[in-house]
Amino acid sequence: MKRKQILQSTILLLVLGLLLASCAKQVQVDPPVAKIDPKVDTLFGQVMVDDYHWLRDKENPEVISYLEAENAYTDAVMEHTKDFEQKLYDEMLARIKETDLSVPVKNGDYYYYSRTEEGKDYSIYCRKHGSLEADEEVLLDMNQLAEGREFISLGIYDVSPNHKLLAYGLDTAGNERYTLRVKNLETGELYPDVLVNLGTSFEWGNDNKTFFYAINDDAWRPFKIFRHTLGGDPAKDALVYHEEDEAFFTGIYKSKDEKYLFIYVGSKTTSEIHYLKADKPTGKFRLVAKRTQDVRYQLEHRDGVFYIVTDENALNFKLMQTSVSKPQKKYWKEVIGHRDDVLLSDVELFKNFMVIYERQNGVKTIRIRDFATDKIHQVEFPEPVYDYWTSSNPDFNGDIVRFTYTSLVTPRSVYDYNMKTHERELKKQQEVLGGYNADEYQSERIFATAEDGTKVPVSLVYKKDMMKKDGSNPLYLYGYGAYGASWDVYFSSNRLSILNRGFVFAIAHIRGGKEMGRQWYEDGKMLHKKNSFTDFIACAEHLIAEKYTSSDGLVIAGGSAGGLLVGACANMRPDLYKAVIAEVPFVDLMNTMLDPSLPLTVIEYEEWGNPNEEKYFNYMLSYSPYDNVKAQAYPNMLITTSLNDTRVQYWEPAKWTAKLRANKTDDNLLLFKIKMVAGHGGVSGRYERWHDLAFEYAFIMDLMGITE
Repeated sequence: MKRKQILQSTILLLVLGLLLASCAKQVQVDPPVAKIDPKVDTLFGQVMVDDYHWLRDKENPEVISYLEAENAYTDAVMEHTKDFEQKLYDEMLARIKETDLSVPVKNGDYYYYSRTEEGKDYSIYCRKHGSLEADEEVLLDMNQLAEGREFISLGIYDVSPNHKLLAYGLDTAGNERYTLRVKNLETGELYPDVLVNLGTSFEWGNDNKTFFYAINDDAWRPFKIFRHTLGGDPAKDALVYHEEDEAFFTGIYKSKDEKYLFIYVGSKTTSEIHYLKADKPTGKFRLVAKRTQDVRYQLEHRDGVFYIVTDENALNFKLMQTSVSKPQKKYWKEVIGHRDDVLLSDVELFKNFMVIYERQNGVKTIRIRDFATDKIHQVEFPEPVYDYWTSSNPDFNGDIVRFTYTSLVTPRSVYDYNMKTHERELKKQQEVLGGYNADEYQSERIFATAEDGTKVPVSLVYKKDMMKKDGSNPLYLYGYGAYGASWDVYFSSNRLSILNRGFVFAIAHIRGGKEMGRQWYEDGKMLHKKNSFTDFIACAEHLIAEKYTSSDGLVIAGGSAGGLLVGACANMRPDLYKAVIAEVPFVDLMNTMLDPSLPLTVIEYEEWGNPNEEKYFNYMLSYSPYDNVKAQAYPNMLITTSLNDTRVQYWEPAKWTAKLRANKTDDNLLLFKIKMVAGHGGVSGRYERWHDLAFEYAFIMDLMGITE
C-alpha cells in the first residue's frame, strides 16, 4: 500500500511538473519600475520634463540595481525559450567554419592573413615570408591577449614599412579608448612605449621609427595629432595638429604609393587636408586648401599629382587634379565632372590604373582607367542587386585590385581582378557548412511610394518553397537611413535560421543614406529628417499591401541611428508592427543634443540640427522617440544596449524603456537587455555575439508561434 501511495504521489508530481512546464510561457513576472524623479528644463518657452534623468549616473548603485533588475526580468520572461535559443545557436554554429583563414595579402615580401580556431573567440594575426609554403609567424594572438578579460577589441594594427615592427591598439572596456604598444617582430619583445587614450587613426613615417596618432578629447572627438619617436617619452611627443573647433574631428592616413602623409580635418559638411612627405616625418605639414563651409575634399597621390574628390559645386562629387608643386585650389583641373545621376564615392590609385568607385540607380559600380591608354572600362557583376567592398590592395605597382562581392543569396566572395586583362579570379567564397543552395532562395528589389511620391527601394530575400505571398509570412524589415551611410545588401548564413522558417528578410533603403546619390542623404537629414520615418512606414505598408506579410507578422529592426528610426516609427504607427527590435538605439535626441559635453554632440549638429536654435529645437522635439512616448498601445519590443557604449550612452535606451513602461496601454512584451561589459558594437567575442543573435531570433519567432 505504501509503495502504491508513493507511486501515485510520484505520478502526480510528474503531471504537475508537466503542467507547470506547459504553462511556463503564461507565468506572469512583474517588470521593474523605475522611480520618477523629474528634472525640469525650459527652452524656447517649451517645458521639458525628464522623469528618468537620474539613470544617467552609472556610478550610482541604484542605477546599476535597476539595470540588473531589467536583465533579470528579461531572463525570466524568456526562460521558456532557452531550449529553442540553444537550438538556433547550435544551427548557426553548425553553418560556420570555425577554423578558417582569410585570403592572404601580399605586402612586400610577406603574405599577411588572419585565422580563427574552433572554440576560440578571437582572430590570430599571422604572416609568412617569401611564399605561402613558408613557416607561419604569429604576430598577434587576440585569444592570448583576451585571457582574464571580459572584453577586448583591436583598433590599431599597423606593420612598419620595413615589416620589422607592429603597432597595435587595444580597447579592454568597450569605450573605444585604445592603449597602443609596439612589438619588435624580429625578437618578439615589446617596446616600453605605452600610449593611452588613442583613437584608431595611426600611421608610420617611412623611417620606421616615427609614427603619428590621434587622441580623443573628453567628448571622444579625435582632436589632436601627435608625433612619436620609438623609444621616446610619450609625454614629450610633439603636437603636430590641434583642431579646436568642436564641430571638427581629425585623423591621419598615408597615400597608397607611401609618398605622403595626410592629416584629414573634417566636420559632417566641411573638410581640409594637410600633407607631408612620408620620407621626412619630422617636417612640417602644409595645407592643401583651407576649409570652406559646406565644401569637402579628400586627397590621393600618384606620380607627382594630387587627385582630389570634392563636392564643391558638385553635389554628387567630381574628381580634380593638380601638381604637388601647386596644390592651391586655383590650380585644380577637372578629371571627372559632376553627374546628377552618378555618385562618385572614391578613387583608388595604382601606378598604371585608376579605380573609380561610383553608385548609380542604387547600385555600386566600378570603372577602371588605364593611364597608358586613357581608356576606361567597367567591371561587370553577375546580379542586378549586390554589394562589394575593397579589400587591402597594398601593391601600388601591381595590376590587381581585390574586392569582396556579396548579395542576399551569394556568400562573401573574394576576387582578384586583373585591371590589364579584365580577368577575375575567385580566391575564396565563404563556406556555409551543412549545405547551402542559392537556387532555393529568391532575392528581389521592389519600390515603395513615399507620401511625397518618392520611389523608395526595398531589397528582400526569402526561401522559395516557404513563400506564400498571401500575407501569412512573417517579415523582418531592417532600416538605418542616417549619416549618408548606404545600407546595401549582404549575405548572412545566420539569417538562414529565419528564412528557413518562413521569414522574409527585407532592407528599406530610405532617405538619409546615399543609396540613390547625395541628394538622397540631403533629403533625410536636418529639417528633412522625418522623410526617413515616413519612407520606412511606406515600405512597411507596401510590403503588407503586396502580401509579403501582414501587420501581425511584421518585425522592424534598427541599431544606433536605426534605433532612432524604429523608435520614431513605433510612436508614429504602433499599429503597423508585431514587434520592434532596437539595438543600442539613439532615442533621447533632445537631452543628448542639448549636452555638448557628450561624445559626438557638437559634431552632429550638421546631421540633426542644433537644438539651441529654435527652428531645429521644435523640429527635433517633434520626432524625438523618448520625448514623444505617449499613452497608447505599442508593439512587442526588445531593446538592447551596452553599459560602456560611448556613441549612444546606455541611459538613452534605459530611460526610453522606463518611460515606455509607464505609458504604454497594452500587455505586449517590453524587454530591455544590457551588456554590463561591452561597447557600441556589443560584446567582443564571436560566440557570445551568436548567442545574442539566437536570443533575438528566439524572441521574434516565439511571438510568431514558431517554437522549433
